[in-house]
Amino acid sequence: MKLTMMVTAVFIFLSLSFFPFQEAHTVSSTQYWMKIRATDAFQRTLVANTGASIEATREDFVVAIGTLEEKAAIEKMGLLEVSFPLTSEMDFPAKDAIYHNYAEMTDKLNKLVSNHSDIAELSSIGKSIEGREIWAVRISGNLSQAETLPAAIFMGGHHAREHLSVELPLYYIEYFLTEYKNGNPRIQRLINGRDIHIIPMVNPDGAEFDISTGSYKAWRKNRAINGDGTQGVDLNRNYGFKWGTGGSSSSGSSDTFKGPHPFSEPETQAIKRYIEAHENITVLLSFHTFSQLILYPWGHANSGIPIARDRQVHEVMAKKMAEWNGYKPQQASQLYIASGDTTDWAYGEHKIIAFTFELDPGSSGFGPGGFYPGSGIIPEVQRKNLEPVLYLIEYADNPYRSLEAGGGPIFKP
Repeated sequence: MKLTMMVTAVFIFLSLSFFPFQEAHTVSSTQYWMKIRATDAFQRTLVANTGASIEATREDFVVAIGTLEEKAAIEKMGLLEVSFPLTSEMDFPAKDAIYHNYAEMTDKLNKLVSNHSDIAELSSIGKSIEGREIWAVRISGNLSQAETLPAAIFMGGHHAREHLSVELPLYYIEYFLTEYKNGNPRIQRLINGRDIHIIPMVNPDGAEFDISTGSYKAWRKNRAINGDGTQGVDLNRNYGFKWGTGGSSSSGSSDTFKGPHPFSEPETQAIKRYIEAHENITVLLSFHTFSQLILYPWGHANSGIPIARDRQVHEVMAKKMAEWNGYKPQQASQLYIASGDTTDWAYGEHKIIAFTFELDPGSSGFGPGGFYPGSGIIPEVQRKNLEPVLYLIEYADNPYRSLEAGGGPIFKP
């Protein structure tokens, strides 16, 4: 018994060290850190359906953050093992100056595009709740005819606390432009034959709020005023395809609040308009953190994509990209059901071959991982995901080419 209590105490201590404070949602809605028994996707989905935000999965438990009501629901199911409230004393102490805030990102984008205006253009695709521009960079060796070329789109920063997911798309913009100018033949070939779209920060308001006091808040959502004393919508539960069919919450205080209706938020509306305005987009990658996973549709259902060839192209491409970054490839719902996300909508509505990368680290709670892994991790994560990004750009002309091996198709109807 004493040993069990000691192990539990150590577990909580380590978790306290590395799970930062979740600021209250305007009303008295203290967030709770929870270790929850969950041995399979069914139990994980039960947890997700309470509205709690699952942040890490293990073989026999998950780590989640949720409200008092969500904690009570999980406790009622008999799954709650350990929980404690997150308080203001738990602020993450480090200041990661290398990461780019909104102003720094905007300045860098302007300079990069200005210095490479022959192959790049910067545009605002819309404004956030608080009026910040949502920036997109378009890269092509033939900008005037880019709509006639195969296109790929990359996004980061749907969730405010996932700052590493912003650093990757920002880095790849710089890499493509400088390598093209330096005469890298592979990059010149890809850029001359493709139309590349990169949106580094989908949720600028949330990202700024998360760092607004110099200490991380573990904020996830945007900054919408919900009208019930709560604030924020989970943008990656707000897309229209199968919206609200599981793994999201109707409570404004929840981290997975789906919003009052599909595409209720200006940020998701901007992504919708942008993608629908560029019908040449064939592949999509949305960067998130964390867990080292490559996820593909469906997220809203346990069943796979019904069109066998489409299901296989996702599987084959995910497995190939995993060879480079070492992540685990799987259908998103194998973790738990989650509806209203970007990739389900992109494929479900537009048949875009779509992936989510859950970036490094692989875990949290037992080391300086999770959403705030420090700046030292950035170069390695950028490096190991470069080849998957180039692979998606390469196959944007016809993703189904990936089903060919040795010159012959491996797909069998």
